Amino acid sequence: MAKTRYSDNELKEFKDLILRKLSEAQEDLDLLKGSLSHNDDHGTDDTGRTFNMMEDGSDTLSREEVAQLAARQEKFISNLQNALIRIENKTYGICRATGKLIQKERLRLVPHATLSIEAKNAQS
Repeated sequence: MAKTRYSDNELKEFKDLILRKLSEAQEDLDLLKGSLSHNDDHGTDDTGRTFNMMEDGSDTLSREEVAQLAARQEKFISNLQNALIRIENKTYGICRATGKLIQKERLRLVPHATLSIEAKNAQS
């Protein structure tokens, strides 16, 4: 008989992985948000010639890029938090399209995945 869900031990393993990724993702987001707010304060510390040359042309583009990265990071964090909820509900790792278990290898690489490779390929 095929397994219909991951065991509690397996779910704990995935939970630990997700919590680690969540912590890293939150740190990255904090850094991104910090660099967004620091771009505005041009105090006397940054009056060095090379710093000004770097800042002049790239300021707008980098702010937009950083804002996009921050938005992507927030979405990633939200997806990881949703994965934790699925672990609590014991529905983690079950493909939402096929109802079959998503391969462990895929979940280790993309811990917030909700589709198996087969279902993902069928979408394209």
